[in-house]
Amino acid sequence: MGQALQSSLTQQVENLHQLAVLLEQELHLISSRDAEALMNLLKEKEQTLESIQKLDDTVNQQYTDLTATGSVPSEIEHLIADAKALLEQCQYRTQVNQKAVEQGQLRLTHLRNLMLEVRAKESLTYDKSGKPRPGSSGKGISA
Repeated sequence: MGQALQSSLTQQVENLHQLAVLLEQELHLISSRDAEALMNLLKEKEQTLESIQKLDDTVNQQYTDLTATGSVPSEIEHLIADAKALLEQCQYRTQVNQKAVEQGQLRLTHLRNLMLEVRAKESLTYDKSGKPRPGSSGKGISA
């Protein structure tokens, strides 16, 4: 039983390491604004997360069975500690990526607002008294 759990935990640590690498690549793609590559990476990240979830269910059951029979070997405790440390690292990187996406969205919103302001200024016309007003010039004028 212990050998199967150790093997599962080793695989889980590898999966979490792969997720950390993907999160680092994700941040790079977010900052470079490469949408197509980012979408491909997100698919790979989703598959990795599914693998982690499935293996986590297996590990949890194996660990529960092992603890019911007696003590847990130190190798398994060490692998669990490694997995938890990698998980915390992945959670931190996810938060960083989330902030990067939020900042990118704020920049896009600001740019959109600036473009709307420019369009509004370009469409200003002046009435008879010389005051600016929005609208197109030439209403009622025929040549």
